[in-house]
Amino acid sequence: MPQPEGAELEAVRARRTDLREKYLKAPGERPRTTVQGVHHAALICKDVEETIRFYQDLMGFPLVELVENRDYRGSSHFFFDIGNGNLLGFFDFPGHDHPDFHETIGAVQHIALSTSPEEFDRARRRFDEAGVEYLGPDRGVDNSLYVRDPNGVGLELYREELGRFEGEPLLG
Repeated sequence: MPQPEGAELEAVRARRTDLREKYLKAPGERPRTTVQGVHHAALICKDVEETIRFYQDLMGFPLVELVENRDYRGSSHFFFDIGNGNLLGFFDFPGHDHPDFHETIGAVQHIALSTSPEEFDRARRRFDEAGVEYLGPDRGVDNSLYVRDPNGVGLELYREELGRFEGEPLLG
C-alpha cells in the first residue's frame, strides 16, 4: 500500500502531534477506565477444528469452552485461554459465504500478545518445525514475531511486559 510522502507525510505527522496535545494526558491526569478489561475478543473462523488445532496445538492456548452460539443456530462459539484472565473467542457461521481476510476499515489488523523471551523462542521453533510462515524478528523489530492464523487473523507475539510499549510504561 502506498505510504504518504513529502507534504502529505508532514501533514499526517502534524495532525498526530495535534491529537496528542489535545487528547493524551499524563498518567496522573488520566481518568480511570470504566471497564475491568477485555473479557474476550470475538472473531470469525471458517473451520472450527482447523482453528482449534492452530490455537491449541501450535500457539499453546488451551481450548476452555465449545458451545453452540446463542444467537445463530448451528454456529459454534468457543474460547481459548490467552492468560491473565483473558480469552480469545471464535464463531463459525455455517451457511454464510465469507470472503478471505483483507485489511480494511473495521477489520482486525493484528492482535499483539505479550510473551516471555522463553515462550517467544519456543513459538519460533514450533513455527519453524511446522513450516508456518512468519515475519520477524529478522526485519528490524527483534521483539516481535508476526503470524496469520488459518482465518487470516494477524497475531503478534510481542516480547514485552503487559502495559508497556518499547520498554516504556503506558499504564500508570
